[in-house]
Amino acid sequence: MIGNDIVDLDLALKESNWKRNRFLDKIFSSKEQQLILNSENQDLMVWNLWSRKEASYKIYNRQTGIRGFFPLRLECDYKDKNIGTVSIDGFVFYTQTEITTNFIYSVAVFEKRYFKKIKTLDTTTIIKKENGVPYLLDPISNSKIPVSITHHGRFQRIISV
Repeated sequence: MIGNDIVDLDLALKESNWKRNRFLDKIFSSKEQQLILNSENQDLMVWNLWSRKEASYKIYNRQTGIRGFFPLRLECDYKDKNIGTVSIDGFVFYTQTEITTNFIYSVAVFEKRYFKKIKTLDTTTIIKKENGVPYLLDPISNSKIPVSITHHGRFQRIISV
């Protein structure tokens, strides 16, 4: 199982005011808020943690079928700017995050070994959905290959295992 999320930093800066009253309280635990407030670049930390939560949510949703908006239940354990875990309801997802001047991109997996198996697909790849869950149809075996799609602003990524 995989999940991914990308944040266009220019668009996030224009469209989101995470510093507004109580925003952090609705999205981040007190531990995560301390990471943000103590960070040299608070904007980057907000979107780093957010993208990890979003990527992990995609796996959680696939495994449980539970949909909703509950970012506080997704708890980031921040090892460093590029790796960590996200936990929810006894599940633990491993994350890797890429940070550039233009975007933050996080990938989450259920097992660490999946990191080595991730393939980035061309954004023109034809993706199908069943009950809102994206997949790629294998032309040889006719089986469904799970994919994860993310897009924000100028950026899009599609991955599979």
